[in-house]
Amino acid sequence: MNTSVHLEKQGAVTVVTLDRPDVRNAVDAVTARRLYEAFVAFDEDAQARVAVFHGANGHFCAGWDLQAGARMASGGAGVLADLDFDAADARAVGPMGPSRLLLSKPVIAAVSGAAVAGGMELALWCDLRVLEEDAYFGIYCRRFGVPLIDGGTVRLPRLVGMGHAMDLILTGRKVEAAEALQMGLANRVVPRGEARSAAIELAQQLCRFPQETMRADRMNAYEQWGKSLPEALQGEWERSKARIPDALEGAARFASGEGRHGKF
Repeated sequence: MNTSVHLEKQGAVTVVTLDRPDVRNAVDAVTARRLYEAFVAFDEDAQARVAVFHGANGHFCAGWDLQAGARMASGGAGVLADLDFDAADARAVGPMGPSRLLLSKPVIAAVSGAAVAGGMELALWCDLRVLEEDAYFGIYCRRFGVPLIDGGTVRLPRLVGMGHAMDLILTGRKVEAAEALQMGLANRVVPRGEARSAAIELAQQLCRFPQETMRADRMNAYEQWGKSLPEALQGEWERSKARIPDALEGAARFASGEGRHGKF
């Protein structure tokens, strides 16, 4: 695998690390492909349950590598054609790599330093975001006329609501960790230098739950968007009814005294 992307397994947790220190982990075309391949490999690994997406050397990701983009500019329309995709393609490659994938298992972003422009879109692609106290988001590409094409205009309003999303999309302003937590953009804020370890600890917690039920609930939450209430409820039932035997087994464990009083 390209040295800009590292894959590490810690039991059932897969840690995917973006490592391009000279450009604050900005992503070029080669790196985007390597990120895509890393997360497809995670999704297809039967032993892997949760992934942690981490940026090395103090930053999560500074977005698309604009210097590499300038070199590509001579490609003109050909470059854009390479980014086209079919919505029916469940394995489409995004400009930043995995951003068009809907994996079957959770991914947690461990965010230190900058997660801006396309880097913010990669963090939005993850299921959960653990931020260090001095980390920050921002649609910094606003100042250069670079559009959001890795799901930012879709995922951000769904995550924080249209009012917050319009503020961030239109102004491109910096959003520090405390505000990100307040608006629901971050799920956890931890001391500087601890995002990776905290995200791995959270991933390990998720790994201990009954996996098929957790994955069914997760996918139902994603797939309810755009459906009427009856359609969404029907979809929830159709996927989740296969988990009823698990629920009955869980009820028996509860009756025996396991997991009571909020214990996991």
